[in-house]
Amino acid sequence: MAKKKQFKAESQRLLDLMINSIYTHKEIFLRELISNASDASDKLYYKALTENISGISREDLSIQIVINKDHRMLSIIDQGIGMDAKELEEHLGTIANSGSFEFKNALEKGQDDVDIIGQFGVGFYSAFMVAHKVEVISKKYGEDQAYIWESDTSDGYTVKECDYPQHGTRINLFLKENTDDENYDQYLDEYEIQRLVKKYSDYVHYPIEMDMTTSKQKEDSDEYEQVVEHKTLNSMVPLWKRPKKDITKEDYNEFYQDKFNDFNEPLKVMHNSVEGTISYDSLLFIPSKPPMNYYSQDYEKGLQLYSRGVFIMDKASDLVPEHYRFVKGLVDSQDLSLNISREMLQHDRQLKLIADKIEKRIQSELEKMLKNERETYEEFFKNFGLQLKFGIYNSYGMLKDKLQDLLLFYSANEKKLITLNEYVEAMKEEQKEIYFASGETIEKINHLPTVEMVKDKGFDILYLTDNVDEFCIQMLREYKEKAFKNINQGDLDIESEEEKKELEQVNEDNKDLLETLKEALKDQVQDVKVSSRLKTHPVCLVSGEGVSFEMEKVLSQMPDAQGVKAGRILEINPNHQIFTALQSVFDKDKEKIKDYASLLYDQALLIEGFSIDDPVGFSNKVCDLMVEANK
Repeated sequence: MAKKKQFKAESQRLLDLMINSIYTHKEIFLRELISNASDASDKLYYKALTENISGISREDLSIQIVINKDHRMLSIIDQGIGMDAKELEEHLGTIANSGSFEFKNALEKGQDDVDIIGQFGVGFYSAFMVAHKVEVISKKYGEDQAYIWESDTSDGYTVKECDYPQHGTRINLFLKENTDDENYDQYLDEYEIQRLVKKYSDYVHYPIEMDMTTSKQKEDSDEYEQVVEHKTLNSMVPLWKRPKKDITKEDYNEFYQDKFNDFNEPLKVMHNSVEGTISYDSLLFIPSKPPMNYYSQDYEKGLQLYSRGVFIMDKASDLVPEHYRFVKGLVDSQDLSLNISREMLQHDRQLKLIADKIEKRIQSELEKMLKNERETYEEFFKNFGLQLKFGIYNSYGMLKDKLQDLLLFYSANEKKLITLNEYVEAMKEEQKEIYFASGETIEKINHLPTVEMVKDKGFDILYLTDNVDEFCIQMLREYKEKAFKNINQGDLDIESEEEKKELEQVNEDNKDLLETLKEALKDQVQDVKVSSRLKTHPVCLVSGEGVSFEMEKVLSQMPDAQGVKAGRILEINPNHQIFTALQSVFDKDKEKIKDYASLLYDQALLIEGFSIDDPVGFSNKVCDLMVEANK
């Protein structure tokens, strides 16, 4: 009987740590053992290439999975290089002494099709998360003697001679009994093993095979029988590793819909292979529609991460910036530094390099789409344009150079979405600023009293309908040295010199009337004055500099709203009959002017989409005026 050997002290501590805490999910043990089997097959294939050994080809190598429910045993079998007694002791007696790592370091350059997945030296021990005992039976290629390594982790391990008919390695896992918290029986279920292989090891480039029990209809009968078939569980070649010329649009669409659980085809596909300081393949998709939870806190951004075709994690959030969080896809790199469990990325230079390149790739694709596929881009912007605006706002304008030329706004003149650049290029020579107006919908903005005069002067207006729009504009500050100007805020300064003098005179001539109106409204308004921005409408409400009305509405809806209010200025059209009526009432009955002031203010509030304090009082005053007019 072989003498039991103890793990080295540091290895025993690491083993205990790993079984209990390093890996987040127990199911990844299968990924690690399959990766090791793939490595062993690569080593044999490499040996055959470098030593001109005939009779060994990649097509002849496979990985077998065998389930034995009677003995609660799961086996992973390869026909790879195998290990002798010394190697079993070196690689399995000392944790983190990885044969794959040593092999990779010694690997000659130029053998691009030899791929070593496992190089961290701890993957094998993940088996003890699900097994109370592990046997490793191995025969090294070219040798006659096989050996068995056996351990239940409690008091070390044994290595002894055994019989084994072929070169390669067989790992037998004797699964733990179920507990209240863990169901180990699932790893004896064919369909669960099939699912795990598909999830983690679908692109390992050797066939992973297993007997699967299926129901088949008997010939010439309505009865079914259970049939055992030997099936390959993995697809082996990742789509992103195939030449682009061999991939159809349908291939991309099918892959996206299956991989990312979307019923819709993607709007755009970006397939890249990058070599250089860091090498990686990426397959990125812009969805045609946002997920239901996209603009909620529940949505998780990130790209799937693979290392040499082996699935590592589902949401690598650091690989895609927040302003492009709508992008789905994956990155496969052999250069990323991973931690020992392979489940977490280290925040290192390689990761930053990939993330920067991916951001530039998305940026370039969006710019190209905007230039060459305007209709498609507008469809994209309808779904995800809000994200670009949030990108500018949340970065306090730091991202404006990247994102401002991707923004679209509705143009009053063009009656369609345009870019800021298109607006500026079409500006009149005398126009100093980029005019915009905010509101719930294009239709409602169109009916704002202030829109009419600006349009009459021949100036275009951008209509902002998203809550974030004005906050985004505030962070932009200007575009191509043209400042943004809210037509409902502050002085517009679009009058001619003659019109300005005329307006000053009207204000001076009606100083007492305007002052009385202002006093009647008390602290509800900052000022009351005759307007230069109204054409046919009688009255409007504009805000002072700083917070606008739309910003006030947005801020008031926030949980921690502190009662932020825009300064309110009531402007009256001096060329409207209402102003003549005000002058007449003021001459006859200065007390009555208070009711008129209240009515005009409430009217202006309603036009701006605000609620009024006393709807009943407003209604009664309207009725009184109607009755009085018919006397």
